[in-house]
Amino acid sequence: MKNTDRFYINGAWVQPLSSATLPVINPATEKPITSIAMGNAADAARAIAAARAAFASFSQTSKSYRLELLKKMLVLYNERAEEIAQVVSDEMGAPLQFAREAQVWAGRVHMESTIAALEAFEFEEQRGKTRIIREGIGVVGLITPWNWPLNQIVCKVAPAIAAGCTMVLKPSEIAPLNAIIFAEIVHAAGVPAGVFNLVNGDGLTVGQALASSTDVDMVSFTGSTRAGVMVAKTAADTVKRVTQELGGKSANIILDDSDLRAAVTQGVAACFSNSGQSCDAPTRMLVPKDKLAAALDIAKQAAESHTVGDPRREGIQLGPVVSEMQFNKIQKLIQSGISEGAPLLTGGAGRPQGLDKGYYAKPTVFGPVKPGMTIAREEIFGPVLSIIPYDTEQQAVEIANDTVYGLAAYVQSGNPEHARKIARQLRAGQINVNYPDWDTTAPFGGYKQSGNGREYADWGITDFLELKAVVGFG
Repeated sequence: MKNTDRFYINGAWVQPLSSATLPVINPATEKPITSIAMGNAADAARAIAAARAAFASFSQTSKSYRLELLKKMLVLYNERAEEIAQVVSDEMGAPLQFAREAQVWAGRVHMESTIAALEAFEFEEQRGKTRIIREGIGVVGLITPWNWPLNQIVCKVAPAIAAGCTMVLKPSEIAPLNAIIFAEIVHAAGVPAGVFNLVNGDGLTVGQALASSTDVDMVSFTGSTRAGVMVAKTAADTVKRVTQELGGKSANIILDDSDLRAAVTQGVAACFSNSGQSCDAPTRMLVPKDKLAAALDIAKQAAESHTVGDPRREGIQLGPVVSEMQFNKIQKLIQSGISEGAPLLTGGAGRPQGLDKGYYAKPTVFGPVKPGMTIAREEIFGPVLSIIPYDTEQQAVEIANDTVYGLAAYVQSGNPEHARKIARQLRAGQINVNYPDWDTTAPFGGYKQSGNGREYADWGITDFLELKAVVGFG
């Protein structure tokens, strides 16, 4: 594909100042697809300067103008949807159907939700003799992950444009090719030069350059809690705004009045979706102690029904995890569960039978798991489920909340009022009751070490705005 050796800066594809490159590995074959240019601090500075120069004029554009840009981007995104799906499947190992129906779909619906939110958004209001004005915060650094690449790119770029900001995007260097196509879409849509800039690179160079720059007014980061802490510490020196969506260890409380078979089966599928590589995955399943034996049996059956293999094959549900590093981390954590005495119901260490190449992890279920075990506390980011029994609902709530994370939680019940009562007690940013459809207008973000700020629709636009009060206006 084109432009892998360049960066998109100030409305053009330009040669990097750095000479470094990095192979992009197909995790299904362990072989390179291509190589990308890797930027350095000087490349980041050049992009930041372009964004800074463009801000004065772009921040003054009308809402209707910015709406037209987003609508053009959506049309072009849809035209290239199949190409993006093919690339995502290759670079992150997503089964092709999942790449089309989930990964590419997510970018589309978030663009649609941002457009709808912008159409209804009011940037000014009068309060007595004071005019309240909401305006773009300035130049924003956008740092996105590999696990839901289009989801996170669109959840940052679209609301930043809607708010009137200019930006520099640093996508994950592990799965960067979809971002290059996205930059081509932005260019073709006629977004003015300097408003959107793309520099590939790693977090320690380009990411830290964005976080430390005095010409960047805000950083929006999605990734690991460890990396998020580094970004926040670096950004603190310039007192810039930092919004973060970080790790998770979401609990899935199955209440006594649930349909146990349906709740457990769907819970396993939700945990394993995207090969377990979702920050809000329900990786801790809490079940009533008197239903533990039945839940373990259902979970084992459900896990063993998942097909793992070549993401290009028809009917495959789980592809490989994204990289050798990720595969090794998952194996280490599975082994820790075994070493700490958690009963292994199915799966375990190593690759699934018949797969001797590619970063394929076995769909794995442990249970019963004690809440203090490593697999019940650390984010694994693979298809690994821990089943934890509880005696009372209050104990279930305590176990669910006993984590440094707070991105999401899940509650299953046959009684909506019962589920709502439990949901109100959970310390997490989004509570999912009875496996609802994905709501791209609901605020998404975390409590505690899962981050701060909220994304999606008008919530995302608001994060990129600064408040101004003009007193004596009326």
